[in-house]
Amino acid sequence: ALWPAAAVEVHTSKEVDAVNGTNLRLKCTFSTSSPISQSLSVTWNFQPEDLSSHEPVFYYLKEPYKLPPGRFKERVTWDGNIERNDVSIIIWNLQPTDNGTFTCQVKNPPDVNGKIGEVRLRVVQKEHFSEIHFLAVTIGSACVLMIIVVTAVIIYRHHRKKAQEKRIEVADTEL
Repeated sequence: ALWPAAAVEVHTSKEVDAVNGTNLRLKCTFSTSSPISQSLSVTWNFQPEDLSSHEPVFYYLKEPYKLPPGRFKERVTWDGNIERNDVSIIIWNLQPTDNGTFTCQVKNPPDVNGKIGEVRLRVVQKEHFSEIHFLAVTIGSACVLMIIVVTAVIIYRHHRKKAQEKRIEVADTEL
């Protein structure tokens, strides 16, 4: 008889956008058919957009391990909770060079095979004016301009009426 294959299922977002200079929690959760073992390991890797080689981001085996020198040294911290099947990390001070794909792999012997979680990160510059802000400023400016034009027309008509009344008054006094 064949036994069902044991596998770890890993869950991440497909894509995440974040603003340059901010911090981001890359969420990764897992499910396993076996009890959580002392040998559970978590590996986070990074593939830049230029598809150069994978870089290590984070490693966990019983405890978080410090990374070798690289772009993420001193910028990644563990934010997971193994008992809750959460193996998330936080990346501090995001930079445009962090654009790329992060992979989250969990092994829980005897469950060592399974899908690797992938999340594509896009670091964007903080926009000074979004489309909504631009639209609000445009509509607001148009409203202010309309109020100024209407006020100018009312003042012009008022002065014109006063001038006409003066002319009529002068004409009446001359008669």
